[in-house]
Amino acid sequence: MTFNIIVLAKQVPDTRNVGKDAMKADGTVNRAALPAIFNPEDLNAMEQALGIKDRFPGSKITVLTMGPGRAAEILREGLFRGADDGVLLTDRAFAGADTLATSYALSMAIRKLGKFDIIVSGRQAIDGDTAQVGPQVAEKLGIPQITYAENIEKIENGTITVKRRLENGVEVVECPLPVVVTVNGSARACRPRNAKLLLKYKHAKTITERQAENIDYIDIYSSRPYLNLTEWSVDDVEADKVQCGLSGSPTKVKKIENVVFQAKESRRLSDDDADIEELIKELIDSHTIG
Repeated sequence: MTFNIIVLAKQVPDTRNVGKDAMKADGTVNRAALPAIFNPEDLNAMEQALGIKDRFPGSKITVLTMGPGRAAEILREGLFRGADDGVLLTDRAFAGADTLATSYALSMAIRKLGKFDIIVSGRQAIDGDTAQVGPQVAEKLGIPQITYAENIEKIENGTITVKRRLENGVEVVECPLPVVVTVNGSARACRPRNAKLLLKYKHAKTITERQAENIDYIDIYSSRPYLNLTEWSVDDVEADKVQCGLSGSPTKVKKIENVVFQAKESRRLSDDDADIEELIKELIDSHTIG
């Protein structure tokens, strides 16, 4: 058996470095002002896809991402780790999309890709924390979904078995293919880059990247077609522009606040038993503990 697997991945701003310029006036993220990283839980999803490919040689993994031109870095990261192909969905019409508009655009791109068996993605992205895109893609495609996945246990007879990590325990479920699986951060971490694949795909670029760069080795993209990263616009996937970007996003940001936590009062204690006993008495008297 072989499977066509699509990994939904997102390039996200590194939320550890959020500054005053992180948001635009319209309430959208100013991605140009923040360093970008591969969404952590999408890497967990990538590992699940690679695990399937290990068990079923000949399976194909396609990484699909939506974002500005620099999001092609995510596609290369996927190739370096073992993916077979990558598609960048990029267009000004997609800008400012909420989860509804994002899932619509992704579902249109998936339809254009054609036959698939399994779609995997991270549970949620660290820049939104909504956990909505994966399930919404499943709904738009009319296929079942398994969320909070920790491990894909087995695939046989057209059925996938998945272990889910829930708040109060573990659940094992079965589901027919095709299916969307969203993966928790508690799943196996993604394997590192493969040195051979890094050398093979380090020059992989989209058509926009190739046009923007003045490079002498342009002929390699003719002799090595695997270096050509697919780039699709809103017209390429035949999407309705009204349902894309800000126009297709009913979620609006009303207000942005930058909250800084500061300790107004502090107290330094020694490791002396008397100091510790005094602190415990204070905490009991104030009903903080006890």
